[in-house]
Amino acid sequence: MLRTREYSPRTEESYVGWMKRFLRYTKGTPMVRLGRPDVERYLAYLANERRLAAKSRNLAASALVFLFREVLGVDGMEDIPRARGPSRKPTVLTKGEVRQVLRELSGVKRLVGSILYGSGLRLDECLSLRVKDISLEMKEITVRDGKGRKDRITVLPRYAERALGRQIRRVEALHRGDLERGGGWARLPGALDRKSPGAGQELKWQFLIPASRQSPDPATGRRGRYHLDPSAVQRAVKVAAKATRIPKTVTCHTFRHSFATHLLQDGYDIRVVQELMGHKDVRTTMIYLHVTDQRGLGVRSPLDALTED
Repeated sequence: MLRTREYSPRTEESYVGWMKRFLRYTKGTPMVRLGRPDVERYLAYLANERRLAAKSRNLAASALVFLFREVLGVDGMEDIPRARGPSRKPTVLTKGEVRQVLRELSGVKRLVGSILYGSGLRLDECLSLRVKDISLEMKEITVRDGKGRKDRITVLPRYAERALGRQIRRVEALHRGDLERGGGWARLPGALDRKSPGAGQELKWQFLIPASRQSPDPATGRRGRYHLDPSAVQRAVKVAAKATRIPKTVTCHTFRHSFATHLLQDGYDIRVVQELMGHKDVRTTMIYLHVTDQRGLGVRSPLDALTED
């Protein structure tokens, strides 16, 4: 049912995981005997005994509502209350701090970091880029099937143009070698593999940031390169941030937060930033206005006046 509704693979993995945990919690009680009271009891258990964050509990609630409503056809689950988590401001680096972290990265990891900050991509969106999604001529990056199953176009930073050109040439050379060895098959989205049987061996469908070695596709058994594992980039960013001694918790997503905040600080309209970030609701983008406002209100501390007397 999740695949019929075209949920993303990550959402599918997460939802199924929560469904399994719920069924373990109910200790084998037949599904026909389970209902809303069991879901509410489980969510209370996650809050009071497991002490899980509000975000995790709400994800569990969404998974179980989907299970009962969409799969089992049980009514009365839509208004299960969600937890209210603390309102936290995103961690944002200054432009100088971004420069420091990027300098500590090297090779393809620096390119990924440059795209995350320079284009505002999520890590999985960046690693899912194909060669065809990069337009050096138009200076655009097309994000396919992003969060919410939406496509969008964002800016290609001039700083990364040369590195992207080199990376595309590197992918092309790797791909030629893979083809000679009988591989070079890329995993294709949707039903494209059936509609265009040979498309998987075309350069344009190869991942921009490929893995270091070929591996068989679980669905077809054909050998090709998947994209670089996200954990490799996450570890590199963590090590780079530690080397700079910046007193902030820096993750790959911090680059995306910094992208939006710096655009707003530079005077770009919030609707433009919303489109570039791929936010469905402008209220999501407004959180970066709050960060900007705190730093740019022009308020003068009364202590400064005292020290001048």
